[in-house]
Amino acid sequence: MTEEIILVDENDKEVGTGEKLKVHQEGKLHRCFSIFVFNSRGQMLLQRRAKTKYHSGGLWTNTCCSHPRKGEALEDAVRRRLKEEMGFNCGTKEIFTFIYKAALDHDLVEHEYDHVFIGKFDGEPVLNPEEADDYAWVDLEALKKNMKKNPGDYTIWFKIAMNKIFPVLKNLKFSGKAYKKMSA
Repeated sequence: MTEEIILVDENDKEVGTGEKLKVHQEGKLHRCFSIFVFNSRGQMLLQRRAKTKYHSGGLWTNTCCSHPRKGEALEDAVRRRLKEEMGFNCGTKEIFTFIYKAALDHDLVEHEYDHVFIGKFDGEPVLNPEEADDYAWVDLEALKKNMKKNPGDYTIWFKIAMNKIFPVLKNLKFSGKAYKKMSA
């Protein structure tokens, strides 16, 4: 079964759909989301992508990332994929969006309008082996150092998003199920 993903313009307006692999072969701009989950100790949950993935296999990345389906609300897609990949759900909040284009392995191109979400979870994930080979809860300072020392161990979108998320995290704190912006 082929998976259709949503094609968008630079303003995230839907302009059609395309078969997922073909969209990545042609480098067409499409909608996606990236989820960054933290525990109450401030550690980030990373996953190591399954080596069998069609691109970026075996690399460390954010908790979960994927594409919404045609007609599926973004928040519903976030909950669906978090459960499918990592075996849990938690409250999430969208904190920013960005567009990037990057060459991947297997002659693929990632050109995405990425909606970035954060959430809080204090349990242990139950990995879907088709999606992830491993996971780790990591301290942010240790992660920064390791990303600088071993950049080839991480997905391209994760490295781009992390450069944008670190400044945002300084202005956020936990409150209930998700983060809230701190008052000045």
